[in-house]
Amino acid sequence: MNRSPVRDFVVGLFVLAGLGAIAYLSMNVGNLSLRKNSGLILFANFDETGGLKDRAPVVISGVKVGQVETITLNEDYRARVKLTVADSLKLPTDSSLSIVTSGLLGDRYLSLQLGGDDKYLNSGDQIQFTESAVLLERLLGKFMYSSDSGNQAKKE
Repeated sequence: MNRSPVRDFVVGLFVLAGLGAIAYLSMNVGNLSLRKNSGLILFANFDETGGLKDRAPVVISGVKVGQVETITLNEDYRARVKLTVADSLKLPTDSSLSIVTSGLLGDRYLSLQLGGDDKYLNSGDQIQFTESAVLLERLLGKFMYSSDSGNQAKKE
């Protein structure tokens, strides 16, 4: 049986292109990047992150402008979030950051609301105004406890 070297070469290129496409799609789905994230590095402290994860998106008006780099504990035992946003953004110093959920039970992400100050945040600055995640379990617990105590008061 004669095998054509040109055909083997073309098949090899096709296989390599397929593997490259799979690697590219895997990186996009995993939200990974080979290049170092450049941009403004900002910090924010939260009382409760509620399942926020590294590489979670940072959005302004629904548009992704950055991502969460790391989540650690600070000296006051509050969650300290390090995030990177695009260099091109001019963020006023009174901007606020909220942890929100996509959908009812979806993933958590950071929503950035712009302030109105004339001064802007620089790389390494901290966002002062933050709103922690709302935990559905705690809300349900408070509702159940408050409705139960209301029934107890009526019985007496």
